[in-house]
Formats: sequence, C-alpha cells, structure tokens
Amino acid sequence: MIGARSWVIAAIAAAGLWAGWHADLDPRALVPSAGGLQVAREFFARALSPALTYESTTAVPGASPLLVKALGAAHQTLLFAGAAVSLALAIGLPLGFLSSTVWWEGDPAGGEGRLTRVLRRTLAPLVYAFARTLATVMRSVHELLWAVIFLAAFGMSHLAAVVAIAVPFGGTFAKVFSELLDEAPRDTAAALRAAGASPLQVVVFGVLPRAQSDMTAYAFYRFECALRSSAVLGFFGYPTLGYYLAASFENLHYGEVWTYLYVLLLLIAAADWWSGTFRRSFAA
Repeated sequence: MIGARSWVIAAIAAAGLWAGWHADLDPRALVPSAGGLQVAREFFARALSPALTYESTTAVPGASPLLVKALGAAHQTLLFAGAAVSLALAIGLPLGFLSSTVWWEGDPAGGEGRLTRVLRRTLAPLVYAFARTLATVMRSVHELLWAVIFLAAFGMSHLAAVVAIAVPFGGTFAKVFSELLDEAPRDTAAALRAAGASPLQVVVFGVLPRAQSDMTAYAFYRFECALRSSAVLGFFGYPTLGYYLAASFENLHYGEVWTYLYVLLLLIAAADWWSGTFRRSFAA
C-alpha cells in the first residue's frame, strides 16, 4: 500500500515534470557548441595552474602583485559580509521575536491578569501579523535586486551594498528565528512559569536558551552566504572578489579567474572552520 510520503514524492516529481514541460526546458539546449567547448576546455585547463602573476602583457605601473590584490579583495569581501550580517542580526532578532508566538502565547494555566489577557487577544495578533508581513516583504526581494535599487537611489556607496545584503538577510533571520523559538521545548519555560516568573523571564531564561544553539548555527551559515553575496556584488562594481573575477574573465585571463576563485573558496572554508570551532566551544 502506498503511503502518504510516497504520494507527496510522486506529486513533487509530477509538478517538476509539468513545470519543465511548460517552461520549454529542452535538455538539448545544454549541449555546447564547438566554440563553447573550446572555451570550457581552456577555462578548466587552468584549474590546476592558477595564475601567480598577471596574465596581461601590458603591465600597469605601480600595480600590486596579483596575490596581494586577491587577498585585498578577500578582505573587502569579508568586511562587506561581516557588516551586512551584523546589521541583519540587529534587524532579524527583534523582528523574529515579534514574528514568534512565544511572547504572546499566554499562560496555559490561566494565571494572567485581565488586562494582559485582553492585550494578548487584541493587540498581540496585530503586532505578530505586521512583523511576519514585514519579514516576508524583506526576504522576498533578492539582495541583487536590492543592490540595483540602492545603487539607483544612493549611487556607488559601500553602505548601500551592505544594506542590500542586510535587508533580505534580516527578513530571513526573522522567519527562521521565529520558527526556532516557536519549536523550542517548553519544559523549562513551564517550570519557570509555575515558579512565578514573569513572561519576559520565561522567554529569556526558559525559551531562548533552548533555541540559542540552533539560532547560532544558522547565523554562522548565513555569514557564509553573505560572503558569497558580497563577492557577487563585485559584478556591480564594488571592490570585492567578484569585481576582479569578472574583469579577468572578460579579458580571458582564466588563470587569474581561478586564483580569485580559490581565494574565495579558502575564505569560505576558513569561515566554516571558524564557525564550527566556535559552536563546539559554545556548546561545551
């Protein structure tokens, strides 16, 4: 007998086939031309021999060595990502709390005052709905589109690039943090409530510590995503790894492209190692 899970998988597969048919996804379009194959061969041939010096035959007077420039671009990428995630956390933490039901779910034993009960049934749902709607709007627009909007509004500003990443990331933080708070075990919270703790104490000492580990892990994951987003913002002209990567690719300097790609890979790997080390020490 086919179970519910099998029906769900079959429905997802059918939806994918239906979408592919209506979108005219022809697998033959993935077959490259002779020129495309030549470009691909030249590009991947340099994967094991990245450039250590500039491939351009025209030397730029006073230019920094290639590796120094790559490390400088990585530093800029790191700065953009760190600033963006910090701002996103400042947005996402309070918005995630308001998007959660933990602060207005009430006392199951009915030990709350009449005014508190009235506010919980009237004002709290409105604040909850507004916070969730705001978080949805923020994360519905990709950071690249936010970057286009802020570039048009404020010009080539570093702050505009940081905010472009922070806005959708803040909305995503709000959604995930609210769900983690809602799904956190309530045993400690119930014990604190039974001991006479206030609602704020119940949330801070009973619910938040149970969700803190998952929230920390997710914040580090979004930092890794921010590194990639910061690099991609280089295609808009910001001095991150993407800027120099795009310039090298346009000039067919594939060895330089792989140099910048490997620096980005090492940057993300270092961030992953750091986050894992921090989370292990935090959990100890």
